[in-house]
Amino acid sequence: MTATDLAALQPRLPSPLQPLADERFTRRGVTLLLKRDDLIHEALPGNKWRKLALNLRAARGRPLLTFGGAYSNHLRAVAAAGRLLGFPTVGVVRGDELAGRPLNPSLAQCAADGMRLVFIDRSTYRQKHHPGTVARILAEARAQDSYVIPEGGSNSLAVQGCTDLGHELRDEAGVVAIACGTGGTLAGLAAGLAPGQEAVGIPVLKGGFLTAEIRRLQTETFGAPTANWRLDDRFHAGGYARTTPALDAFADDFEQRHALPLERLYVAKLLLGLTTLTEEGAFPPGTRLAAVITGRPGPEAVDRSSR
Repeated sequence: MTATDLAALQPRLPSPLQPLADERFTRRGVTLLLKRDDLIHEALPGNKWRKLALNLRAARGRPLLTFGGAYSNHLRAVAAAGRLLGFPTVGVVRGDELAGRPLNPSLAQCAADGMRLVFIDRSTYRQKHHPGTVARILAEARAQDSYVIPEGGSNSLAVQGCTDLGHELRDEAGVVAIACGTGGTLAGLAAGLAPGQEAVGIPVLKGGFLTAEIRRLQTETFGAPTANWRLDDRFHAGGYARTTPALDAFADDFEQRHALPLERLYVAKLLLGLTTLTEEGAFPPGTRLAAVITGRPGPEAVDRSSR
C-alpha cells in the first residue's frame, strides 16, 4: 500500500473549520468552531482516516485483523478500507453470544463490505492485548498472516497520523476538544498543537482508565507525554453505546438549532460536554473553541436508551 493508493481515495484534507453561532457560547464570549473531520471521506470519516492511513501503508496489502464491539465505528471503517483498497479484513467482535444471531445494522455493513466476522467470548476479548491471546485468536481465525490493529485503531502509527489534526488547528483556536474512546486521537492531536494551545477530551466510556492510556500512547510514540491536555469524565452517559434521555434531548435540540445531524455515541456527548463547560465558565471570554466532529450518524443510529 503506497501513499498514491491512499491518495486515490481523495480524502478532503485539511478538513473544513466552520464557525457556529450558538447563543449558549456567544453570551459567554466563546467562539465555537466545528472542525469537520466527518467530511474527510464518505466511508472513512474523521479520526478513522487519520488513524488508519499510516497503518494501511504499513500493512502493504496484507489482510487486516482488528477488534471491536457490536456497534464499532472502527470495525466499519476497516471493512470499508478493505473494500475500497482491495484487501481482506477480519473483525474480531466482543461477545460470542452474538454468533448465529441476525447481524445488527453496523455489523451487517461490515459484512457487506467483505469483512469476515469472528465472535469471541468477553473474557478472552478482555485479554486481547496479550501476545499469547492474540496469537491464539489469529490461529483460531485462520489469519496468522494478518496485520493486527488494536481496538479503536489506537497504536503509535495512529497517534502519529493524528498529529496532523493538531497541525491543521495551529493558530485557529485556543482550545481544541474531542470525544475520546481509546485515546489515540487525543494523544496525537495534543502532540500536534502549538505551544499555548490546550486539548480537552470528553471520554465516551466510563472507568477513568484513559489518562494512563493516553500517557502510555504518547510515551510510546514521542518518548514522553505532553502536558497540554485534560479529560472531563462526566459526559459518558453510562458508557459506550449508551445514551440518556437528557443526552437525546440535547442532541435533538442541537439538530433543530443548527440543521446538523449528530452522531450520538461520540459527537453528541462532546457537544453536551462543551456546552456544559461553557455555561460553567470553564472557558474565559475571548476563547476560540474548536470541537472536532469525528463522525456522522451511521447504521447504529437507533434508540439505545435501554442498553
